[in-house]
Amino acid sequence: MGVVWRGTDVRLRRTVAVKQLILAPGLSRTAALEAKLRAMREGRIAARLHHPHAITVFDVAEEDGQPWLVMEYMNAPSLAAKLSGKRTLPPVEVARIGAQAAAALAAAHDAGIMHRDVKPANLLVGDDGTVKLTDFGISRAVGDVTVTATGFLAGTPAYLAPEVARGENPEPASDVFALGSTLYAAVEGQPPFGESDNPLAVLHAVARGQVPQPEHAGALGPVLMRLLAPTIDARPTMREAQQALEAVAEGRDPKLGTPSLTKALPAPGADATTVIPHPGTDGAGSTSNANDATSIVATAALTNPAAAESVSAQPPIPPRPGPATLPGGTNNGPSRNRSLVLAATAFVVVLAVIGLIAVLTNDRKGGDTAAPPATAAPSSSLENPAPPSNAAAPGAQEPTTQESPQAPTTQPSPTPTPSSAPPSPTPTPAPTTVPPPPTVTATPFGAPQSANVVQFVQGYYSMLPGNTSGAWAQLTPSYQAQTGGYTEYSRWWGTVSSVSAGKVTQSGDNRAVVSLTYRMKNGETRSENRWIQVVSDNGRMLISGSGA
Repeated sequence: MGVVWRGTDVRLRRTVAVKQLILAPGLSRTAALEAKLRAMREGRIAARLHHPHAITVFDVAEEDGQPWLVMEYMNAPSLAAKLSGKRTLPPVEVARIGAQAAAALAAAHDAGIMHRDVKPANLLVGDDGTVKLTDFGISRAVGDVTVTATGFLAGTPAYLAPEVARGENPEPASDVFALGSTLYAAVEGQPPFGESDNPLAVLHAVARGQVPQPEHAGALGPVLMRLLAPTIDARPTMREAQQALEAVAEGRDPKLGTPSLTKALPAPGADATTVIPHPGTDGAGSTSNANDATSIVATAALTNPAAAESVSAQPPIPPRPGPATLPGGTNNGPSRNRSLVLAATAFVVVLAVIGLIAVLTNDRKGGDTAAPPATAAPSSSLENPAPPSNAAAPGAQEPTTQESPQAPTTQPSPTPTPSSAPPSPTPTPAPTTVPPPPTVTATPFGAPQSANVVQFVQGYYSMLPGNTSGAWAQLTPSYQAQTGGYTEYSRWWGTVSSVSAGKVTQSGDNRAVVSLTYRMKNGETRSENRWIQVVSDNGRMLISGSGA
């Protein structure tokens, strides 16, 4: 929430936009102070981004106790203004707008910045077609879309990603979904989940993640549905989204990659043979090829993850020859019979090869020293960010760790999930299940011992507010950056006379909830419950995030 003014930079003699950030109503003094400091941090972080399709933040200031942003001025209406009154835009124009916005978002993600509030009101569209994205991370700083302490939902959640609506931590893929919702509204006249007067009803619909097929998107439709995939792993990266949107805008095939199969979880008893593509011709008479098999397997991953994983683990199935189409008619006579015989023979050979692979695989797994393959650890993501606090910077995440089969950093999972084995050479194979190699996972800094988390949290608050430097050293470097640096950290604690940590409740292996009472130097007493996220850095426990 905020008010934008047109101003003049008298020193540089240029026109600027000055935005007054208005904090959400009903905040306590402590919450208001935190929100103000958070807004200042978000503004400074947004100022790091310089991109042709992003509004540049020049300065952050405080006036009359309110944060202000001095930004680049662009004399252009927002996309929301262009869409007012249920108006729509042609799919090609929407794709062009989306490609420019995606370029700015991709650059932001590369810099570790998430927008968190992509919507038509934050896209400025110039008369010359130039698109610029504004308000990076500002919505999170001032609580534009949030549930207040009394349960009131402030702002509209129509453009949120399902995982955010469910209360999970936002990721770069959440921006991808929000961009998809914005472009969906531009071609359909409303966002995927509507714009009900009841924000909680919209929030419930968003959390379910069931997006209706667009009716007016044309060639843009398949790209939109990929951007609006209900799960994070099924969505493309922002850079891939940019390329696909550019292709649609230029009339080319977007060729958006299929979802990764490494995240498909096996289901015991799944029929692996259901995803083997049948040979033959397509509607135009062209013979199927190996790429067709790949696309069928990838599509099956969305409906039958177990079957897809089983097939993807096998060698590629060579295409079988299909019948040639004669001009002016269908296939008849001996030529068609020979093609059918060849196809059947190839199918039997393929089944025999698969059966041989299954036997060799079982023999190898029977040994005591068989090493797991390099792809034995399906990874949901190369990033494993710790939950950001309510004072976290947009896009600021814990250091990520890539999995290394040669030198795993954690113990293998004791309960690997079984996957479907390759089908036997018989015409009607009965799938069997064998356990896959142990899954190797990686956790940033390691996982702390749950028994020590409570004592650590109590010890941390026992140092405050007197020993801010000692308490500061108990934060991870990334969380130190999220708090705005030591100056902001010590300045806030300088307003506290004493803090009392009451009951500390364990909430998971590396999280605790503590009841805090602050006695401020101005005589006030404030209380809150705060969750603390803890990680272990070479045996030393550190705080990686917190929130009220």
